[in-house]
Amino acid sequence: MTVTIRPAEKRDVLAVAELIEEIERHYGATDFQPLEERRSQVEEALFGSPPLASALLVEDEAGDIVGLAAYSFLWPAAGSSHSLFLKELYVRDTLRRQGVGARLMEELRSLATARPGCSRLEWMTERDNPGARAFYKALGFAEFNGKVVYRIDTGTA
Repeated sequence: MTVTIRPAEKRDVLAVAELIEEIERHYGATDFQPLEERRSQVEEALFGSPPLASALLVEDEAGDIVGLAAYSFLWPAAGSSHSLFLKELYVRDTLRRQGVGARLMEELRSLATARPGCSRLEWMTERDNPGARAFYKALGFAEFNGKVVYRIDTGTA
């Protein structure tokens, strides 16, 4: 199957909101935000003023959104440079192991390289996600053991 990888556009908001539920199901969630709430949050995150994030979308031959790479630029990284931080990489099950995820990672690398002052591309995965860890290892990426992740919930969805 041929797919296109492109930046998210405002016309994609509903499709991305629907894909987010698919991603949540993939991770085992059973309780979901109402679609309109998700749609509103996607629009604000990707197209608010200022936007909170950016996304590359995977579009199949039928025009359906079947994957995404959501990312933000973070500062500081090394010294006063910044980094591209990949928050979510997802490809629909039916398209896995066809090189789509590898193409997304290459697009992200190109975005980071093309942006002046961007010194690195960073991301995380769960230690108990052997599929993701094997995927990144197959692409030649080594795990970095130097960070411990902390999280505090703010009570807002």
